[in-house]
Amino acid sequence: MLYQQIQSNKRRTIVLLCVFFILVALVGAAVGYLLLNSLETGVVAAIVIGAIYTIIMVSNSTNVVMAMNHGHEIKNADQYPELWHTVEDMAMVAQVPMPRVFIIDDDSPNAFATGNNPEHSAVAATTGLLRIMNRSELEGVIAHEMSHVRNYDIRISTIALALAAAITLLTNIGGNWWLWGSGDRRRNDDRNGGGGLQILLLVFSILMMVLAPLAAAAIQMAISRNREYLADAGSAELTRNPQGLISALRKLGNAQPMKDVDSSSAALYISNPLKNKERLFDTHPPIEERIDRLEKM
Repeated sequence: MLYQQIQSNKRRTIVLLCVFFILVALVGAAVGYLLLNSLETGVVAAIVIGAIYTIIMVSNSTNVVMAMNHGHEIKNADQYPELWHTVEDMAMVAQVPMPRVFIIDDDSPNAFATGNNPEHSAVAATTGLLRIMNRSELEGVIAHEMSHVRNYDIRISTIALALAAAITLLTNIGGNWWLWGSGDRRRNDDRNGGGGLQILLLVFSILMMVLAPLAAAAIQMAISRNREYLADAGSAELTRNPQGLISALRKLGNAQPMKDVDSSSAALYISNPLKNKERLFDTHPPIEERIDRLEKM
């Protein structure tokens, strides 16, 4: 049943990623119309920008994401032996290569995995996580992250992060349309006699500038939420001890927000690192629902 859910979720994720790419193209069309009076040029530019962002993120995702979240790598077990050995053990159980291990100096407990594939993956944990978790709880958290690695969730999250960044860049560029592109477009509309089509295109473009970031956040949310449930189930499978993750989730649910976290990376963490700072499009299911599902296993 678990593997059927994983396969079904992968198919849904492919659909959501296709929607994400379409959204990038639509934002590009809007920017192209506002700045250059050309939908086609905007779409091509957006696809190029999205592809560049994706290639950069996929080829170097670990270094980029860790730099964004102020993670520093530990090279051997002497530095943080409990974390190192837990990652080593859970990787062995999950039958994936040992990932790189990073530490984030933050008192709030949290962790995430990133990378392109299991062969090029990394796991990060905060100092707060290591301080408050016992061995069983730490195993539950790390097994959750190993499930993301094993299921290739890390690649999907990386692509979604790249596309969201591309949309942010495009909307920032398009946000100055009244300074850069309004004169040329107005003169062109005057030559064409104005008309309803130009008004509709203008309204569409302005709406895209406003709504595209929200739509991108909603897609990221849809991609992330069900994968968190599946990674929780994967953790229980790997550790044979759902109570470890249940206890860890209770502690995570009571934690304070992280002090210096990159908001675009929030979906990667096992628990929302922003807490009450951003609730409109929460990329994580409620802790209570996750615990309830684990208790029923």
